[in-house]
Amino acid sequence: MMPVFVQAGLWGLFSASGLTIGALLAVTLYGRLSHRVIAGVMGFGGGVLIAVVAVELMTEAYTRGDPLSAVAGLIAGGAVFSFINWRLAEHGAKNRNRCGDCVAQPSETDQKGSGLAIAVGAVLDGIPEALVIGLSLLGGGKLAAGVVAGFFLANIPQGLSSASGMRSAGRSRRYIFTVWLGIPVITAAAAALGALVLGSASNEIPAVILAFAAGAVLAMLAEAMIPEAFENAQPFIGLITVIGFLAAFLLLQLH
Repeated sequence: MMPVFVQAGLWGLFSASGLTIGALLAVTLYGRLSHRVIAGVMGFGGGVLIAVVAVELMTEAYTRGDPLSAVAGLIAGGAVFSFINWRLAEHGAKNRNRCGDCVAQPSETDQKGSGLAIAVGAVLDGIPEALVIGLSLLGGGKLAAGVVAGFFLANIPQGLSSASGMRSAGRSRRYIFTVWLGIPVITAAAAALGALVLGSASNEIPAVILAFAAGAVLAMLAEAMIPEAFENAQPFIGLITVIGFLAAFLLLQLH
């Protein structure tokens, strides 16, 4: 049977490949997708992530551990993500998930070093996902299919919007594909490492880490996805977000 850490790595690679698909769509359709279309897709992805956090991650963290650990982990995850994101924003990564229409990403000419900051920010966005997937198989694979599918669906709009913004900022296709081919590999490695390191841990530690990851995902959603989804958005963006939530909720319930 395939080792658990290898399975976690493959799940991580699959879920993060949604970023690559989104980037490919952005490069292929560049100039033909309006901000409103991209915002609608981002709203759907945001609804998916809300369902994953609320229905699976926090529920599982609460069940595995205790209420205090779940609350502390959630707040810590949000605080750590927001702090690092704030520091990266000072170097040009604040608008890394914007498509470039309403709010433009900085070019290297506008802010030197912004390309590296954006790439690091993309890695930051994927780390909570890797933590969740690395832990998901430790309980016999209970979380894996539904959560990974949710992350995959949410990653497509992130890759689409961010890569569109990179193109608008004048970044090369080589840069774009280096980022969005590299992130899935990093996510896979981090997921495998998480499963390997925490394979013998008690339920309490994975519970805290799941809550930590949930807080980081929720903070990422608020700071990196929602602004793009709701600024100058098309009518019924709220309904589109609800549909994304419902799609992920039903997927998780079927699993």
